[in-house]
Amino acid sequence: MKTALLHPVYFGSIAQYVAIVKSSSIIFENEDNYQKQTYRNRMYIYGANGKLLLSIPIKHSQKNGRQLYRDIRIENDFEWQQQHWKSIESAYRTSPFFEYYEDEFRHLFDTKREFLLDFNYECMQVVLDCLQYDFDHTKSKEYVKTPTEIMDLRCLVNSKKEKSHELQPYIQVFDNKNGFISNLSVLDLLFNEGTNAITYLEQQSIF
Repeated sequence: MKTALLHPVYFGSIAQYVAIVKSSSIIFENEDNYQKQTYRNRMYIYGANGKLLLSIPIKHSQKNGRQLYRDIRIENDFEWQQQHWKSIESAYRTSPFFEYYEDEFRHLFDTKREFLLDFNYECMQVVLDCLQYDFDHTKSKEYVKTPTEIMDLRCLVNSKKEKSHELQPYIQVFDNKNGFISNLSVLDLLFNEGTNAITYLEQQSIF
């Protein structure tokens, strides 16, 4: 598949990583305006009671409300990092590969970060390291509303009006209670499937 245009996100959904592994190269959108209720600052994991939202609090602009994504600062007055890590531990402590990857992710929640975009790049890089996946990627230099010659997959950042993807089921920690929940954070796939995660991603289709 040709080059794809994607948003940097908070770890990212499984569909986001399907796009990454099935594209010849990736351009990450660095020049757009920030929008609320997207995977830029949120992810969904599988908790004991089903789908669980984890959202990073941000500092809102006092001006006209519009801010570039790269200028968005994280609101660190809240103990969101501690809360997110406790939720991840609670959800995946009994999964087959949590202990295998735990140390790779723990440090992301120990130190306060200033900019959301920088933190998201850091989170995605840890996931890619765990997947042992290296790929050709660049960052956009200007915002283009309707790009040509590349596959515009920026829609994958939307979490509210998200397109349904028919992803193959895999075993999840609480699926005996609530069934299979599709397209959660890539963390769900990684902690449950481990070294098989990259093979799983290569076998899926979101187009």
